[in-house]
Amino acid sequence: MSEQPFERIERTIREDFSDKLWAPFTRAVERYALISPGDRIAVCISGGKDSMLMAKLMQEYSRENPGLFECVYLVMDPGYNEINRQKIESNASLLHVPVTIFESDIFEIANAQEKNPCYLCARMRRGCLYGKAKELGCNKIALGHHFDDVIETVVLSMFYAAQIQGMPPKLSAKHFPDMELIRPMYMVREEDIIAWKNHNRLSFIQCACRFTENCTMCDNGGGGSKRQEVKQLIKRLCREDPNVAQNIFDSLHNVRLDTMPGWKEKGVAHSYLELLSK
Repeated sequence: MSEQPFERIERTIREDFSDKLWAPFTRAVERYALISPGDRIAVCISGGKDSMLMAKLMQEYSRENPGLFECVYLVMDPGYNEINRQKIESNASLLHVPVTIFESDIFEIANAQEKNPCYLCARMRRGCLYGKAKELGCNKIALGHHFDDVIETVVLSMFYAAQIQGMPPKLSAKHFPDMELIRPMYMVREEDIIAWKNHNRLSFIQCACRFTENCTMCDNGGGGSKRQEVKQLIKRLCREDPNVAQNIFDSLHNVRLDTMPGWKEKGVAHSYLELLSK
């Protein structure tokens, strides 16, 4: 029997891209204790390259660890146009990912706001995903943030928010008791996700709101956003020193708190004077 397209795509994850995708994925899952026995995880799929690959990685990991945990592959339609909705469904079918789709009116609400529609959209989407995941009996949701998202967030927070803030691999939900968010793609680099996508000749949607619908089928969108600026800055620095990106990531694991004049913990401000008095 000839190999099916989804079988070939799955094989590339474990063979052609073993070092670039499978190894960092499993390393993150184990290093940060993202999956525990008995977990029921809502794998949240937006339709983009990152979340679709995450779904396949989670699928493969569950096969390698039968009975350890369960996955629900959850797609929220916040108001996609017909083309994008069909693209998500066709990709899920091609990749043999059994998605559960539910609908909301988030795009309509967020796009009606004059200030910070993207921020509102992200907050509302997260809340809807938590709510649906809990309804389906899940205790965790998995999001497709990757290595580049992590280091870009660090630089963005320093440059534009006057704080040093990371993107943790796992955190508890504030408004949904007993629910956690995990980021199993934490150590997977975006360039390797793109390479896997191109290797398999796959195409995915990107952000599909009214502000970006004209470029939803391209993978280099984002316009002139601050995140895109930071992404390009890091790339330029890496051309001069290839270790820059990894150094930013590693710095999150090597915070020298005793050298900081101030910090916040659980929203409470602290001063270095507290350390001096001990």
